[in-house]
This record gives sequence, C-alpha cells and structure tokens, in this order.
Amino acid sequence: MAPKRSPSGSSTKSPHKKKHHAHKVEAEVSGVVDTAVGEKEKKKQNFIVRTIWTVVMILGFFGLLAAGHIYIMMLVTVIQIMTFKEVIALANEPAREKKLPFGKTINWYFLATTIYFLYGESVIHYFQEVVLVDSYLLPFATHHRFISYMLYIIGFMIFVSSLEKGHYKFQFAQFAFTHVTLLLVVVQAQFIMNNIFSGLFWFFLPASLVIINDICAYLCGITFGRTPLIKISPKKTVEGFVGAWISTIVFGMILSHFLSKWQYMICPVTDFSANAFSGLTCDPNPVFITHTYSVPSVLVPVVGRATLDFAPINFHVMIMASFASLIAPFGGFFASGLKRTFKIKDFGDTIPGHGGITDRMDCQFLMGFFSYMYYDSFIATHHMRVGNVLETAIQSLTVTEQIQLVSSLHKYLFNQGHISNETYNCLEGAMH
Repeated sequence: MAPKRSPSGSSTKSPHKKKHHAHKVEAEVSGVVDTAVGEKEKKKQNFIVRTIWTVVMILGFFGLLAAGHIYIMMLVTVIQIMTFKEVIALANEPAREKKLPFGKTINWYFLATTIYFLYGESVIHYFQEVVLVDSYLLPFATHHRFISYMLYIIGFMIFVSSLEKGHYKFQFAQFAFTHVTLLLVVVQAQFIMNNIFSGLFWFFLPASLVIINDICAYLCGITFGRTPLIKISPKKTVEGFVGAWISTIVFGMILSHFLSKWQYMICPVTDFSANAFSGLTCDPNPVFITHTYSVPSVLVPVVGRATLDFAPINFHVMIMASFASLIAPFGGFFASGLKRTFKIKDFGDTIPGHGGITDRMDCQFLMGFFSYMYYDSFIATHHMRVGNVLETAIQSLTVTEQIQLVSSLHKYLFNQGHISNETYNCLEGAMH
C-alpha cells in the first residue's frame, strides 16, 4: 500500500513514528552529553591523582635528599631495577606465549651480573682505603673484573643451552634486546650513582635541569608553539624547544647559585652517615669559588668594566642546561618511538597518573651520563688519593717493601713533628 502524501506531494509519517524518531534523537544527544561529561570527569580525576602523586614524589625525594647520600643511592638503584623491569617486559610477553625456557631468568641474571660489576667498580674506586685493607674484601677487590667476567660467561652458557629449534631468531632478538636495555638503562644509571659520589650537586642539578626544561617546554609550547619539531612526537614545537632552552639556562643559573652555597650539596661522599643536618664540610671545588677575570679590550665598551667577578660554575651550568634542553629530550623521543613500536601508551602504571618509571626517567639517564663525563673531563680535580697509593703499595710491593714503606712514613711524620717520640717508638715497636 502506497504511503499517504500531503497535498504538496510529499510523504507523511504517522505521529507514532515521529515520536519514536524524536526519542531516538534525544537518546543519541543524551549519550553524547553523557560521554562528554564522563570524559571531563575522567580527566578531572586523573588530574587530581596526578597532582597528589606529584606532591608525594617531590616530598619523598627531598626527604631522601636530606636523609643522606646512601638513601639517594638506594633510590637510584630502585629506579634502575624498575626501569629495566618495565622495558624488558615489552619483550617478555611474547616469550611467555612461546613458553621458552629460562627467558625471564636469563634477563634478571644478566641484570644482577651487570649491577655487581658496575657497583663493584664504583665502590673499589671511591673506597679503596676501606676495601683494600679488609682481609675478606681484598680478594673480591683485586679480582673483581675477572669474577664479573666469569659470571657473565655463565649467563652466556645458560642462554646458548636454552636455544630451541624454530625459535633461534626470536631468542637472539631477545638476547640483543636485553643487552641494549642494560646499556641504555643500567649502565647509564650507574654513572648517575657516580655523580652522587662526587657530590649531591652533580646529581641534583642535572636532574633538576631536565625537569625544568620539561615544564618550560610545555608552557612555551602551549603559549606560542606553532612549528612542529619532530614527527615521532607531534605535540613538540620548535618555539617550545627554543623557549625552554633559554628558560632552562636562566633557572639553572639561579638554582646553582643557591646550591653552591650549601656544602652538603657540593662535598663528595666521605661518610655515609652524613645528612643535611650533620654539618658536612669540605674544601670546595674551585669551580664554586668566585674569580676575577679580565674582559677583552674589544668588549670593555660593551660591558662597561675591565674585569668581571663570577664563579666558573655559571659557565658550566650553561653547558649542562644546553645539553638538558637540546639533547636530553631525544631520550624522551627515543622512548616515544619504542612505545609506538610496541603499541603502548605508557611503559607501566607504577606511578598513578604518571605511567611507569621509564616514562619519567627517559631523559634523566642520558643527562646523568653526560653530567658524569662532563664533570670528570672538565671539573673534577684529579689528584693522588690515599686509596690510589694504597692500591699501588698492595699490588706492586712485596710484604717486606710494604713494611719498609710504613716504617719510612713513621719516620717522616716524626721528623716533621706530626707525631711524638713516644708514638713513633710505639709504632715501630709494634711493627717489630
């Protein structure tokens, strides 16, 4: 039966159909509104959670910083292990599906071996005068590298023994992925540990520069960002990148000015019991001391004076801030590319509202490694330490020669008036 038509010739709908259509439209509009409200509420809750955990992390970090060097080292160790766990989990999932033997075990074994080698190297280097005089630790200190190598060989043999026909390509890819992760995460994090040994300033300032740059890049980007910077991270802009560079230099110099006044921050580790309230003192590195420099004659009219007084640390901070702004972000771009490769949003959910540890540390590893290399090359004062002399005496002299060296030191100290005649006779008598 043909539908009824109006006098104009158009078809008409029954009142029932019109009512049904109106309800359908109303339901669709209501669904869209509910979805929008739900998304808004979800973003609000995520912002609240993110803010709370940001405050918790900041307070916790400063609490550990005040507690002492050993607690910061423990923090770096935990971050090191958690980051390795998150990254290596990307490759572990397919391994579980294939039910290959020792896959996860091998990864953790290589992690333990690498940490043993790296931590041992640092402890032996910075605390030679402790480990070289202990009868139990001496064999481990003198043969540390050989022991580490043999531990690695054991892991290598376990891996080769676990190879299964039909899975060779996958297993070797896993082996390579594990070693790249160890290199980019564990090895680089160890240099952050060495920065702590050199003084908390060299740990705190580089880490702060990365955070400052990240914040400034976001603010500059949303304010006047227009030109895309890199395809792997579409939200990054050239304007935000350059603006953050300038801002990081300014804030970095202000921060370093205050940190350099606090000896707890600039003194190297000599006593693990020291904390922010123990009155730690040392002879500051020359870079923290103000010097007078002559202004080139060509620039005198511009500067308005023939000399300038400033501490060299200001120049070094400019270099470090430039690295934190122009190069360290590529660690974040690398992590973004890795996440896109494995089609994930975050490396984990360890930190509520912030994703995984890796999502927060992707730039820090690169910055920490650079900071160590820069400090060791241009800032560190390389001089003979007690540990160096002790190592040479133990490894290069016979027992008779070692006793002769000690006796000569006693005599020298007595002749210089540093020890009394009674003390000298007591020491010599004890030796014989």
